[in-house]
Amino acid sequence: MNDAFFDLAGSQRACRWFTADDVSDADVERMLGVATHAPSAENLQPWMFVVVRDAEVRRQVDDLARRHWDGGGRAYAEARLTPSMLHDADAAIVAGHGGAPVLVIVAGDGRDLPRRVLASSVFPAVQNLLLAAAALGYGSALTTIAAVDRAALGAVIALPDGVEPMALVPIGRPARPLGPPRREPVATKAHSDRFGTPFAP
Repeated sequence: MNDAFFDLAGSQRACRWFTADDVSDADVERMLGVATHAPSAENLQPWMFVVVRDAEVRRQVDDLARRHWDGGGRAYAEARLTPSMLHDADAAIVAGHGGAPVLVIVAGDGRDLPRRVLASSVFPAVQNLLLAAAALGYGSALTTIAAVDRAALGAVIALPDGVEPMALVPIGRPARPLGPPRREPVATKAHSDRFGTPFAP
């Protein structure tokens, strides 16, 4: 049994603050290579990735995230997050995705796949991307605030009609120790045969 995978998957968590250290194109290519090995409906592989490094494109993407955060995202989060988590999320968005040197915008190509199943064929690729970043020693996070207005974000990165942004993954070296992820025990989330019957192997 390969315990390394379980250790990696069990320790990966969201990173919101990054150093200015570069992420090489070679490392980004390795991460995206793993992302493209995710499963998808009919093996259509509808994911598209836009790697953002350009300062002006980055400014526009960061501005979109701040606009949606100020326009309702913060108020929504205030009712759901602890004060410390809210402060951290707020500061990271204000600072432009925590200063990550690379932003990967993940889009879904809906021209050959019904929109109702597009997300289920794109987000597995995002999960692979997160795990690949962690395996290479980078921090990352799954964010969607910049994609609230998909048309606006799509216009910033010149997506064609029918291809829409669904997530944004900032990537870089963690500026702070991440610590272990906080997760509820499997026993509180798993059931046998019917809901309410605990899964107890």
